[in-house]
Amino acid sequence: MKVVSTAVDIQALSLTYRRKGLRVGLVPTMGWFHEGHLALMKEARKRVDKVIVSLFVNPLQFGPNEDLDSYPHDLDRDCVLAEGVGVDLLYAPDTKLMYPNGFSTNVHVRGLTSGLCGGDRPGHFDGVTTVVSKLFNQTLPHVAVFGEKDFQQLAVIRRLVQDLDFPIEIIGHPIVREKNGLAMSSRNSYLKADEMAAALSLSQGIKQAQKLARNKQEVSVQEIRDAVAHEILKHRECGIDYIEVVDKTSLQPCSVVNSQSILLLAVKINSRIRLLDNSQIIGS
Repeated sequence: MKVVSTAVDIQALSLTYRRKGLRVGLVPTMGWFHEGHLALMKEARKRVDKVIVSLFVNPLQFGPNEDLDSYPHDLDRDCVLAEGVGVDLLYAPDTKLMYPNGFSTNVHVRGLTSGLCGGDRPGHFDGVTTVVSKLFNQTLPHVAVFGEKDFQQLAVIRRLVQDLDFPIEIIGHPIVREKNGLAMSSRNSYLKADEMAAALSLSQGIKQAQKLARNKQEVSVQEIRDAVAHEILKHRECGIDYIEVVDKTSLQPCSVVNSQSILLLAVKINSRIRLLDNSQIIGS
């Protein structure tokens, strides 16, 4: 596996692959790899000839008082893990090269970014869409794989690709969970032993919502939200950012629960660890 750190180098390598008729796949990450990340890399490996993984902790998508400075990072560790699942290139650019002096461009997607995590984290998705646009131009992939845990992010990126005519196929990979049901996340490493039960309330809340939908012929959105909130708020460590039932394509709030509805959760553990989870309610 090669490790490169400049846009010029990664673009030249990708162009070489493409000129040989090889399909290129990209898995964008912020590092500190876990089995969820590795599953994305394996999925890309199935679909393309050359897999590129980007590792960049993007300052543009972090707000004030968020965990940019403490975000876990170990390049050597991540290189070993990525190489172990067949990654061909790991692209780890420096922040000063990614955003040099004078950088003044912002990519904004309207509508899909206005609520949910966009409402709680102003400017977050502008940071995501700006860096993803740069990564697409730098790595020139045919395919890019993203995790469905960040469901709103995936919807935003699909819209970005459609609106800006990026010739890239976007693949969403299902959430990878720990044996206890916790959705895998790099931020899980922040959890102390006595916070794990609180963190598990997200997946337990989802199970309650699905059980409620199975056991009632009709269930209202408010019933779903109340059942999930009840499960989460059993734990004093938990603060709810949002519990929403939305259409899985438009992200607009659902008036009724159906097979197109998805339950999206954002919860803070002890006001310091923000965790996401989601699932279909019916037919999952």
